[in-house]
Amino acid sequence: MTDRKPNLRSVPEISPALQFRTIHGYRRAFRVAGSGPAILLIHGIGDNSTTWHTVQAMLARRFTVIAPDLLGHGQSDKPRADYSVAAYANGMRDLLSVLDIDRVTVVGHSLGGGVAMQFAYQFPQLVDRLVLVGAGGVSKDVNVALRVAALPGATEALALLRLPLVLPALQAAGRIGGALFGSTGLGRDLPDALRVLADLPEPTASSAFARTLRAVVDWRGQVVTMLDRCYLTESVPVQLVWGTHDSVIPVSHAWLAHAAMPGSTLEIFEGSGHFPFHDDPDRFVDVVQHFIDTTIPAEYDHELLRGLLRTGMSERAITGSLNTRVAVLDAMGADERSAT
Repeated sequence: MTDRKPNLRSVPEISPALQFRTIHGYRRAFRVAGSGPAILLIHGIGDNSTTWHTVQAMLARRFTVIAPDLLGHGQSDKPRADYSVAAYANGMRDLLSVLDIDRVTVVGHSLGGGVAMQFAYQFPQLVDRLVLVGAGGVSKDVNVALRVAALPGATEALALLRLPLVLPALQAAGRIGGALFGSTGLGRDLPDALRVLADLPEPTASSAFARTLRAVVDWRGQVVTMLDRCYLTESVPVQLVWGTHDSVIPVSHAWLAHAAMPGSTLEIFEGSGHFPFHDDPDRFVDVVQHFIDTTIPAEYDHELLRGLLRTGMSERAITGSLNTRVAVLDAMGADERSAT
């Protein structure tokens, strides 16, 4: 475990303000608070910017913190549109441009972690640092429920949530399940899963969820992975944050991502699920602030990028060395791994 003294929390929290901008004809919602260097918080699939409320308010004491509702989520428009990871990265670039923000530390959770990685790949000149939290897109493995939901017709079943008493019955069952499973991964993640589910009965929301899910997951697992391009983060400071009880993206992905990005740092939240920033927001804020305070922002170097692209690596080529490094990490003690 990294030895750090927590920051004092005596400064009043700054409440994020909901704002809107219309870009390419679609209304984009986002919450912004604070002043100083910019941090962009990108939520996961089916979620919205309110998921960051507590940590956004804390970080806003020192930073300008922008938390958007991705297109198709929250209070942003939900058109019949492109919901690929690349399109989301484009949307983040466009929003930052409209807000006159030239450089950011990007924090991405779950699907948002995949968007953050794609953003860094497409627009490296805009990125100071990367923080990946229970991030999607590390490998093909993913929770079986998401694989099933990606099957043809499966997400259309979300229309059943619009029937009277269906959603309340599921929420009641979830509370019982949460009590039964306690501090296990499923028990940790059920409340947030049900919170996300509550936003999906609305037809345009469920349609956007389906399009987003099928852009990144099929019955075999995650379609888009970062392993073939993660070497491009060589000059970018990367912080990984994961919960040991993550039931959506297993903690083994943390070791794999850490091995694939040798310059990265890894913080493991013992006992946390897929939302470590909900389980321990104070610690999460400390991790992010310490990471920013102790790293130098990335400098975009086109010649370095050109050289990396020419030497390049494929996912297949690096799998063997990654498995070896992951095995070494797994052999280390839990405290030592957390501080690596």
